[in-house]
Amino acid sequence: MTIADRWLLPDGMDEVLPPQASRMEELRRGLLDLYYRWGYDQVMPPPAEFLDSLLTGTGTDLDLQTFKLTDQLTGRMMGATADVTPQVARMDAHSLRREGPVRLCYCTSVMRATADPYQGGRSPVQVGVELFGHSGLEADSEIIQLALESLTAAGAGELHLALGHIGIYRSLIEAAALNDEQERALFAALALKSPGAIAREVERTVSDPALADMLAALGELHGGVDVLDRARDVFAGAPATVTAALDELEALQRRVRARFDVSLYFDLSELRGYQYHTGMMFAAYVPGYGHALAKGGRYDDTGRVFGRARPATGFSMDLKQLASLKEAAPARGAILAPAIDEEALGDAVAELRRRGERVIQALPGQRDEPLAHGCDRRLELIDGRWQPTALTQETSV
Repeated sequence: MTIADRWLLPDGMDEVLPPQASRMEELRRGLLDLYYRWGYDQVMPPPAEFLDSLLTGTGTDLDLQTFKLTDQLTGRMMGATADVTPQVARMDAHSLRREGPVRLCYCTSVMRATADPYQGGRSPVQVGVELFGHSGLEADSEIIQLALESLTAAGAGELHLALGHIGIYRSLIEAAALNDEQERALFAALALKSPGAIAREVERTVSDPALADMLAALGELHGGVDVLDRARDVFAGAPATVTAALDELEALQRRVRARFDVSLYFDLSELRGYQYHTGMMFAAYVPGYGHALAKGGRYDDTGRVFGRARPATGFSMDLKQLASLKEAAPARGAILAPAIDEEALGDAVAELRRRGERVIQALPGQRDEPLAHGCDRRLELIDGRWQPTALTQETSV
């Protein structure tokens, strides 16, 4: 390995340098404070867990994203955290075991074996909230509104919200009584959003004419709020659970519009997270980004494997991407203190730091320019007192 090769990072792993790191930390504090005001308690999950708890009930997508390693103490397989949500669900079900609604938030680094197609990179800093213990519309509405508040706090201006409901597809598939192979084939066609492929699979797998028409039309039900009216016509003879899902989407869009100036888009054939989500799903977009900056939805009963099934809804974001929504604010200028070991100087430096000033103590032999360290002032001994004075471009250490 050459010296140059030693500086290489694995594909998808990145480092964060100043001033972006300061911007991320400022945003992290702001978001966690926002969640605190909404009643969410912060948790800090471990960076790795045993696979049999980490991947339980999450489907194959998370399995493929998870780095596996062997625990040297027990010989059991472990996984590095690729998604915090299942860990927080375990905390609610097993560690906390509180009664009634539980609101939890987090912000932590995760590591992925493969890049998430919806939130890019392999080393995101995942921030999000989860609400457990309430299955009603009110909980879903709170989660969506808090996601939009988060994007606004991060500096987003124009917001676009895509809404879907996995329960519509699940209800139609259940009514059609498809076997696993038939369902996989139809799922693949709907995921491609190809009308021809959908029509072929429906004709091949669905024997009931009414259900066949509904499933064939599902791939075309996307667009503005008028999609919900079209869907009511298409699904007039569908199971009651389909009507309930449309009612929920209608109520959610009214609540969102009452609080936010947001462009709404509906896609009733959106199947992202099919193995994971159980109800409404959403993704929030900002112009200039080709993927969702926030995504979430309902995922009931994830805690069942830990002995406590609970309704659950939430969302997550990548703090690195959020921090790119606006530039970091110019750093406040620092004060340069000379490389002198003197009690009066030490007292002056300590007092300035207590007042919130950034004071950088020069080191013996230092020859670089103070401005390179962000210093716009320096401490000088004036009339027997160490006092800050303005630096000029020509000033040296």
